[in-house]
Amino acid sequence: MSIFFALLRRELSAFFFSLTGYVIITAVTLVIGSTFVMLIRNLGTDPFSMPVTQLFFNSLMYWLLVILLAPVITMRLFALEKATGTFETLMTTPVGDFQVLAAKFTAAITFYMIAWLPTLLSLIIVQRYTNQPRLDLGMVGGMYLGIFLSGSLFLSIGCLASAMTRSQMVAAVVSLAVGVILFILGFMAQVIPASSSSQMDVLFYFNLFKQMENFTRGVVDLRAVIFYVTATFLFLFLTLRVLDSRRWK
Repeated sequence: MSIFFALLRRELSAFFFSLTGYVIITAVTLVIGSTFVMLIRNLGTDPFSMPVTQLFFNSLMYWLLVILLAPVITMRLFALEKATGTFETLMTTPVGDFQVLAAKFTAAITFYMIAWLPTLLSLIIVQRYTNQPRLDLGMVGGMYLGIFLSGSLFLSIGCLASAMTRSQMVAAVVSLAVGVILFILGFMAQVIPASSSSQMDVLFYFNLFKQMENFTRGVVDLRAVIFYVTATFLFLFLTLRVLDSRRWK
């Protein structure tokens, strides 16, 4: 466990002791802030029928941020170390592949969640100046659970892409491409009418928009949780196999 925390501190330091991490957080904050400013202008002081948590997280801007954030955060995790030669040095130390992957993914999701913290302040401001109903803790908790689960999925994809190449740019492009494909599948699942209950269940698993809508309403559907957790562990398992494949060469 001490090895894991040592690796975790190492990875978090790469985010918070470099300019890149603060540039990412600043960019996310600016996008979120400008989006909520537009919400305030559009809503005025009249109550809105939809909870304020749904206004932003059901928009394309949220998914655009998720799709772009994941490659930027994960592209350096393995690719940069392979390019600089530090990966081979790290893997010759008495640490296992699982510990390295767990530390890098934990650091990535921790940084990702910190980057989304400004949304809480934005929600409070919008609720205050648009005469919205009082923020429900269940909705806020569901919202951040949705952010965590969707972020975990896209970050796990980024981990796999970064582990497969030495080029950060290639890793970012591959992660971005897979993220866009998932987004398109989610959009198709949103618009395709279901002809049976079984088809409806299948479409639900890919309907990222509906799942996030439920989370922002404080509704935690176990099917969505199972989908995100299973898909995340699948991509992390594939990443582990990629790391392990170096022993066969």
